[in-house]
Amino acid sequence: MARTQGSHSDITGPRILKAAEELFARHGYAAVSMRQIAGAVGVQAGALYNYTADKQSLLFDLMCAHMEELLAAWAAQDLPQEVMGRLEGFVRFHIRYNLERPDSVFIAYMELRNLTPENFAQVEDRRRAYEDQLETILKAGVAQGLFNVPDTKIAALAVIAMLNGVLTWYRDGGRLSLVEVETLYWDMVRKSVGV
Repeated sequence: MARTQGSHSDITGPRILKAAEELFARHGYAAVSMRQIAGAVGVQAGALYNYTADKQSLLFDLMCAHMEELLAAWAAQDLPQEVMGRLEGFVRFHIRYNLERPDSVFIAYMELRNLTPENFAQVEDRRRAYEDQLETILKAGVAQGLFNVPDTKIAALAVIAMLNGVLTWYRDGGRLSLVEVETLYWDMVRKSVGV
């Protein structure tokens, strides 16, 4: 198919992903049509298929991009080598990262059920890779006698679930500053692992 004069695939493709992300976060994946996404971008519905195979591909691309960006951002953290500093760094990083990307995080957790089994498996691999980062910290703490955690996998999942909860209630300009929230959650996580 010939490219439309004046079209910019490097601009339109990202705009389609952004519109899909906003619509999926606001209305839910199942309730959003390709026509709605096209309307939000300002293109004909048929034009979307020049950029994506279908709605499932958009969801998969959004989730993969979120997880890859999360893993890359975590890998870029300059954290101390000692276990307590790494655990505190994880807590603060996770809260801040999530609050800066509420739509991506919401989709990453709430729309998993809408992925095909093949796509789910690929996204789940990336999620496990991130969870493993925390579990590695917990295992090191157990080995050093710093943490009392009978099952580091379950503990990692529980900590991440607790940290994800901040997204549901925290509001900028509210009673607590972001640093205060991070500090309170760090104290709760520290106590939960038996420090």
